[in-house]
Order: sequence, then C-alpha cells, then structure tokens
Amino acid sequence: MILIVLSFFSIVYAQDVLVVEPARKEIALNGYTRSRSTISVSSEVSGRILKINYDLGEAIGDNPFIEIDQTFIDFQIAGLKQSIIGLDISMKRSASRVKYLEKEFQRVDNLFKKQSTSEAKWDASAEELKQAGLDHETIKQEKAVLRINLSELMERKRRHSIRAPQGWVVVDKRVEKGEIIGPQTLLGRVADFQELVVPLSVSAHELEAIKSLPQVFDAALEGEPVKAMIDWVNPEFNEKTRKIAMELVIQDYQGQRRGGLELELKVSIKAEGLLVPKAAVFNRYENPRVTIKQTGEVINIMILGETNSGLIIAHNKSLKPGLVLVEGGR
Repeated sequence: MILIVLSFFSIVYAQDVLVVEPARKEIALNGYTRSRSTISVSSEVSGRILKINYDLGEAIGDNPFIEIDQTFIDFQIAGLKQSIIGLDISMKRSASRVKYLEKEFQRVDNLFKKQSTSEAKWDASAEELKQAGLDHETIKQEKAVLRINLSELMERKRRHSIRAPQGWVVVDKRVEKGEIIGPQTLLGRVADFQELVVPLSVSAHELEAIKSLPQVFDAALEGEPVKAMIDWVNPEFNEKTRKIAMELVIQDYQGQRRGGLELELKVSIKAEGLLVPKAAVFNRYENPRVTIKQTGEVINIMILGETNSGLIIAHNKSLKPGLVLVEGGR
C-alpha cells in the first residue's frame, strides 16, 4: 500500500537571488513488515508424535521442533549392535584358527621340503589355511554390511527428531501430540523474523528516488526511526499496475519482530509545475504575477500549492527553470 502525501521542497536562495526551479513533491511510501523467509517443516519418516516442543509464536531453540516415537527403531539398533558383537567374537575365533593353521602349514611345508610328507598332505594343509582365511574375510564383510545398516538406522533415528532453524518462529502448526503421521506430512511452518523485510510496489519515478538515497537510509517503523536499505528490485514490470516490485530490509532494529509493522519512507520525486520564491510573487486583487528580472516582463501565474518559502505554480511557457525574478513582482 502506498500513501502519497503532497508537500513541496523549499528552495535555498543564494545571496537573495529569486530563481525559478522545477517543482518537486515529497511522498511517503508505506509498506508492512514480513519475515525474511518462511519454510515448511515436513516429516521424512512415519510414526507417532511423541512431543511438540514449540507452539505458535515461539522461537526455535536447542530442542527439536517435533519428536517422533523412536521405540521400534531403537529395538532395531539394539539388535544390530548385538549382531555386530557376535561377529566380533566370530572374527576373533576365525583369526585364532587362521593363526593356528598358518603354523600347521609351516610345519607341513618344512616336512614336504625335506620329502618327509606327501604332496597330498601339503595340498590339504594349504587348502585348509586358504578356506580359513576366506571365512575370516567373509565375517569382516558381514560386519561391514551391518555397520552400514547401523549407520542407516542411526540416520533414520536422527530424522525422528524434526528440527527447524534456531531463532525462527513457529507461524503454523498442523499436527498435535499423539497423532500418527507418514512421510512427507506437513507439520507446520517457521519464519525468520530475525531480520525484517518490507515489500513495496513502486513507480519508476519512486524507484529512482529510492535509489538516489544513501545505501543505508532513514525511515520510520510504527513511528519510530529506523535504518533501511534496498534488498532487491525485481526487473520485471507489472503491466496491469504499472509498478515495479522491490523489497527493503530493516537494519539494526531492536523492537518487536513480527509481520504487519508499518514502515513509512519519505522520498522526493518530480512534480508537475514550477517552484517560485514567495518573495517574487505580487498578489494584489487575487491576481498573482511575477516579473522576470532580465526583461522586466510581468507574467500572470496560477498557484497550485506552497512550501515554507516557495509557491508551486502551473507550467507557463514564459517561465523556465533558472530564470531570475524581481522581488515583490515589481
């Protein structure tokens, strides 16, 4: 929403020179705060909601937003850990057997080299050692697979604790404690009010005026002075409204952080007409006029408005910006 308040900038007269200037008007652009960003929070797993740690309007802290019952996945994790312990015992047993068979093979190999035993016995000893080594490697691979399965279960368990960014505020809650949910269930929404933004829809002249301000400029939020800056400007042009979408971001604001706070930004834009000093206007019998100093020509004018020291007049072909006028219209 943009509220235009008409007023006009006064002119500074160097050395009391009365000069015609282009008219300008001050407008107040009004918009309302909203969150910097909003995200939806969904579940990746199914289960029963055990606990909801934050209600509407509360900021997310260290605890998860929502906790889903982990009982059954805890059983699976405990079972896998016991299976891994069993494989560890089997690995120790197979390692001991491999070590024993290595010694036995060395003994048979020495006898075979001395031709004190048969080749068949050497082959049998070598094959037994080989099979024992393969059994040991098989157990190692089984253990590796179980560890991968355990990592997967631990990750699934982690996703039973559904988190949201710390400091963000709960703006929508779709579920209740005890409810059974499935994957991709929308649980709620959280918004980032740590930094407030204000969307505006402005004309090309208003955008130009805002861009002419310092990078960080003054504004008022709910009547209190604040600092603001341009966040982004959409290069697209709305053909229906003839407006350009843009967004301001509030800087170093210490007040309440919520949507709907009214921001007012005053800027100066070009206005129709000319600005002449009040001291140059002669207004006897309600017939205002000014006199051009260089030519002495008297020009009748139509007054449209005024400032502290100047009058806004309608365009006149005889008056141009930069012309010097005579004091009092004489």
